[in-house]
Amino acid sequence: MIIRSNDFERFFVYNSHMNKMKRIKYPIFLPDATRAVARSVSSDDLKDTGTPGVVVNTFHLQNDPGKEILENLGGVKQFMNWKGLVASDSGGFQVMSLVHAGKIAGKIVDDGVELRISKNKKEIFTPEKSIQMQFAIGSDIMFVLDDCPSNGADKNEVTKSVERTIAWAKRSRTEFDRQVKERKLTKNKKPLLFGVVQGANWLDLREKCEKELVEIGFDGLGFGGWPVDEHNNLNEGALRLMAELAPENYWLFGLGIGKPENVVACAKMGYDIFDCVLPTRDARHGRVYVFEDSCSLDSEGFYSYVYLSRGKYEQDLSPIETGCDCLTCQRYSRAYITHLFKIEDSLAWRLCTIHNLRFYARLMEKIRLMRRG
Repeated sequence: MIIRSNDFERFFVYNSHMNKMKRIKYPIFLPDATRAVARSVSSDDLKDTGTPGVVVNTFHLQNDPGKEILENLGGVKQFMNWKGLVASDSGGFQVMSLVHAGKIAGKIVDDGVELRISKNKKEIFTPEKSIQMQFAIGSDIMFVLDDCPSNGADKNEVTKSVERTIAWAKRSRTEFDRQVKERKLTKNKKPLLFGVVQGANWLDLREKCEKELVEIGFDGLGFGGWPVDEHNNLNEGALRLMAELAPENYWLFGLGIGKPENVVACAKMGYDIFDCVLPTRDARHGRVYVFEDSCSLDSEGFYSYVYLSRGKYEQDLSPIETGCDCLTCQRYSRAYITHLFKIEDSLAWRLCTIHNLRFYARLMEKIRLMRRG
């Protein structure tokens, strides 16, 4: 259920696994909990950082623990004891990336993604199976299966991927509606369904894809493909086009957008939801984020990095960031965390991840204030 309060705030009302209705202010950042865990931190840690939700991976959860187990346990929220929002990607980006890279045997066909399980056994991951698995997960936000072309694909290949993405979106919509009817879900209890806009760097293809997805009808759209170019610059043209073409009541999801300055730029365009592995992955390598006191979000250097795995802070008893209210900054010093990395203790991962996720929660608070201003 979407509730608008005014032009700069939206609320999403959803069911927690305790069957209570909850409300979240947007925009929000969701860390990736690919296999039903944000690595090194607990669900309580996530909650304490002010993280409103997570993104799980449909394909990986289908493999382990599997559809039957998740259904029997009442969904991923019960499974991981998480009371917040859950978005599930379709699994398409991950499986297709693995296929394109040759890391798993398979190919993309019109029916879905054909995977070779063994010498004599094939399995097809279809749009319908993706939606069915997402209902087993019990997501609040679901994504249709899309065909994400390989990086560097030519226009003919991308055109085919757009056509396939649209065809799969229609099939996903049909299966979603069937599941809603079969499960007797009311308007306020059913999850949201998002389409995914493909088209790589060809704006005409992105426009075609988005317009046809809107014609099918969804609650929101995700930006498909790579949001940055080979030089790590934000693909502003394609991102802005998607925001401009989207109906006013659609949610906009910046899939894979995680650098703080890119989140700010896309929030200004009207994007509501972001996810990325960046803050948690950086934390495990000792790279943590710190706000610069004198800089606004409009300034290029509004944050900086501190590298705690490099030994520079062995005698620094100050917190990672003086102005941060996270557990890590309130209780532990840079010197101690540097020591943890040096002796390769996993507590270093946890403490840095807690700080980085709190940084992103604070970033979203600052963006909401910026929108009001």
